[in-house]
Amino acid sequence: MRIDLNSDLAEGFGRWELGDDAALLAVVTSANVACGFHAGDPSVIRRACAEAAAREVAVGAQVGYRDLAGFGRRFIDVPPRELTDEVLYQLAALDGLARVEGTEVTYVKPHGALYNAIVRDERQAAAVVDAVTAYDRNLAVLGLPGSKWLEMAESAGLRTVREAFADRAYTPQATLVSRREPGAVLHDPDAIAQRCLRLANGEPIEAVDGSEVAVHAQSICVHGDSPGAVVIAETLRDRLLAQGVELAPFAPTRGG
Repeated sequence: MRIDLNSDLAEGFGRWELGDDAALLAVVTSANVACGFHAGDPSVIRRACAEAAAREVAVGAQVGYRDLAGFGRRFIDVPPRELTDEVLYQLAALDGLARVEGTEVTYVKPHGALYNAIVRDERQAAAVVDAVTAYDRNLAVLGLPGSKWLEMAESAGLRTVREAFADRAYTPQATLVSRREPGAVLHDPDAIAQRCLRLANGEPIEAVDGSEVAVHAQSICVHGDSPGAVVIAETLRDRLLAQGVELAPFAPTRGG
């Protein structure tokens, strides 16, 4: 068995620090690096890229709405052409900083409200797909199984990768429970690790209503901004490795 472990990184800004990028980069195999629109500044982003390169962690562009105040977690009805341009801008900026540090962007994962919007919003999903194909058709794309985003990306000839979330609750429809709802974010490292072992084995997990839901994933995300994120990631890694699951990036740096 083999699976990728990813985390959202470079989400600090100026003097405001969020998460422990260095500690998480010692655990994960793929780094979803903020591109400056929902979080991150050039220095924070460059440091994350340098650390990822040193640890041979794959770098992905975590593109989002232009919403620093809301941390990219508020839906914005951006016109499709404008959204395409904004995603292109983020991709190019991150890739430039990554290349300076000896690595490169190998995949794209939308962030927050954009991630959730393009599960169903075909116009915005198409706009993000257009940005990726315009920039580099060799990039993989990461997203929620069954989403319009992955469906349209696959139709455009992009490599699609299905993602599950270690620390988020699921609805019976295999979508994420809104952060506004109680119990949406999980915190118990042992319970999270056991659930993720089931995910890696292709077994169903418990939905928020107690029913079982199948989430077929090739990558598991631990949110870097969650309290206890490092302990969760370490516990998850150790449990998976102990059960014979290999951890490896789904989109390693080309030539790496």
